[in-house]
Amino acid sequence: MTGFTAVLALFVLVLLVCGALYAVSWLAGAARSPLEAPPFTGGLPPAEHAFSRFHVRWYTITMLFLAFDMEMIFMYPWTRVITAVGAGSVIEMFTFLALLLAGVAYAWREGALRWA
Repeated sequence: MTGFTAVLALFVLVLLVCGALYAVSWLAGAARSPLEAPPFTGGLPPAEHAFSRFHVRWYTITMLFLAFDMEMIFMYPWTRVITAVGAGSVIEMFTFLALLLAGVAYAWREGALRWA
């Protein structure tokens, strides 16, 4: 089987699997009728549309969350290899933490952490 034939066979197989999944979904699916009641939202009707805009302050808070999330992603494996790598890894991690702390200090100075 040449390379092109293998790619073509794989493409046909993917199309067949996708078609089978759609067929199973269509056959096993529930009745397609409109909802009689809106989805449960704490007992209250929706106050705004799902695609409404958020206040710009939430984007800054999201960026802070992602910064600390990245910190944790890098610190977990770091704790496993710190003894094998040595003092160089400690210096690198504290440099990384200093950069994150500088970002938090900047956000604090700009007022991103004010909630009111």
